[in-house]
Amino acid sequence: MAEAAVHTAEPDDVDQIARIQVETWRAVYASLLPEEVLAGLDQDEIAEVWQATVKQGDATVHVATEGTWTVGFCAAGPAPDTEIADADGSLPKDAAAVGLIATLLVEPRWGRRGHGGRLLATAAAGLRAAGKSRGVVWVPEHDDVSVAFYERAGWQRDGMVRTLDAGGRPLREVRLTGDLDMTLA
Repeated sequence: MAEAAVHTAEPDDVDQIARIQVETWRAVYASLLPEEVLAGLDQDEIAEVWQATVKQGDATVHVATEGTWTVGFCAAGPAPDTEIADADGSLPKDAAAVGLIATLLVEPRWGRRGHGGRLLATAAAGLRAAGKSRGVVWVPEHDDVSVAFYERAGWQRDGMVRTLDAGGRPLREVRLTGDLDMTLA
């Protein structure tokens, strides 16, 4: 295996981030999202959004590479209240100590090589450095691969479910939470 690494995203990385998002969504979410939603993903528009995210720093974006290939990415940052509230809107007592894994995607062809674990561990370290001790992530309920990935990292479903409008089709997501004190490689 070529050398694998994770680095903080630079503006030059956003085209690859957008490519990974489009290709991964089309491959992984084909059974979860309407075909027209997946067909309508515009890589250039997505790159513009990631460019703003990387420049503004609202979330920290990390990129996984293997050799010269960009193979995955993760965005993490402080968890907005809407992401951590219970069904009744109440916030957990540790709300200020909760970080959000906003997205973590690895191209399927690069899966099972440790890239996701390295991305999650790097994001967790950054969140810990920012004073966070617990993380949350939302994943599609029927994305068994992602749910299993977080469970292997010691995260658990916390019982919260939300339904998003995915191009006229409901998409249920489950929330998982876990300790950010992890050492995955």
